[in-house]
Amino acid sequence: MSLYFVLKFLYELNRDRGLQEAYLADRRAVLEPYDLTDEEADALVGPDIGLLYVLGVNGQILMHFAALHQIEWSDYLQRMRDGVAEHGPVRAGVYAMSGCEGVEA
Repeated sequence: MSLYFVLKFLYELNRDRGLQEAYLADRRAVLEPYDLTDEEADALVGPDIGLLYVLGVNGQILMHFAALHQIEWSDYLQRMRDGVAEHGPVRAGVYAMSGCEGVEA
């Protein structure tokens, strides 16, 4: 998995109107310069907010990506929940499950 490249793409996408326009015109072609797995590229093309969350994309970056796709806040949150239900626990990044599930704080 290349979470770094997913985050790099989203970071750049969130800040570059030209990249946003290119992405909206041809989502898959814009991803070529990034070293992404097929799963990551498919999630970015989808867009599959839930899978991106499970892959470890930071919510602060992901919410801007959702906004680009005109996904409302409540739907964005639900898509993240649905992603965990469908794909399992968060795999990497700051939201990754640490093996402490079931331990009360």
